[in-house]
Amino acid sequence: MKKKKFTYKKSGVNINAADNFVKFISSISSKNKGKKKLNNIGSFGSISSIPKNLKNPKIVACTDGVGTKVEIANLLNKYDTIGIDLVAMSVNDLIVQGARPLLFLDYISINKINLKKLKSILKGIVKGCKISNCELVGGETAEMPGTYEKGKFDIAGFAVGLVDEKKILYKKNIKKNDLVLAIPSSGIHSNGYSLVRYILKKGKINLKNDPFLKKELLKPTKIYVKEVLNLIDKNFLKGCANITGGGLADNIKRIMPNGLVANIDLGKVKTKKIFKWLKKNNIEDREMLKTFNCGVGFCLIIKPNNLKKITKFFTKEFKPYVIGKITAGKNKVKLNGKIDWS
Repeated sequence: MKKKKFTYKKSGVNINAADNFVKFISSISSKNKGKKKLNNIGSFGSISSIPKNLKNPKIVACTDGVGTKVEIANLLNKYDTIGIDLVAMSVNDLIVQGARPLLFLDYISINKINLKKLKSILKGIVKGCKISNCELVGGETAEMPGTYEKGKFDIAGFAVGLVDEKKILYKKNIKKNDLVLAIPSSGIHSNGYSLVRYILKKGKINLKNDPFLKKELLKPTKIYVKEVLNLIDKNFLKGCANITGGGLADNIKRIMPNGLVANIDLGKVKTKKIFKWLKKNNIEDREMLKTFNCGVGFCLIIKPNNLKKITKFFTKEFKPYVIGKITAGKNKVKLNGKIDWS
């Protein structure tokens, strides 16, 4: 009786499929002539040059994922936007420090390699890097049968940026009477999706048959890199905050110095239709503000006399507007009034 031979492929891992994916990544590089190319794909590490125009460069690094938004992508079998989300979640954090994104790496873990799915995800990552003007220098794809259920996967991103020391946005730059500006979000971005999915499940909502939700729930996170870096170059910014998990209060609090308070007038917040839909699902205001960006994707803190100068750097859709002011106080952030959900 012949003994059965054990192979890695029989255990659920297909190295040949992984190699084909690497070849696909390399092919994208060869098509991007005249542009920043994917660097050292397939090697053990990636080498990148440090820009020479920085007198005293400091490194800023960030990592993040897109959470359970990947489950919405799985449900709708649509993967071309979550790669943009992945890049956005890290580079939008980098620019809060004043840093310019330099390079990006991704990590994809999946039950079984599906080239069509992985190619679609990667195309989104490449697009996000292009918008951010940073270089996708490598990554890792792990086939993990037994850890993930059939069709399941997760993604994570890692971004590195550089900032000249004199351009770092320190808390101490923020002063009394500075203004707090809101830049609109593109939608939910990539936070709060566990609650979104819970609402869909409890309401027995068939997402595939709802055109509005299908569009909104996979709308990619807005990348604010170009606009914010332009403001930093012009010395128009005192500080800024990426509004992710924890909402307005928790994220603005992270950049506030002791002794000052960002007084936010919620009545001035211009929310969006998707948040109005969420609010109708018996969610209290406090929970909405803690879980979602509620229409404010990013905040800027500026001198009052720079307000008119700043708006010209933005398109109409993402034009910033005043929602608050910095005053003396202890609690760092105070939310006043209510958002109009009607």
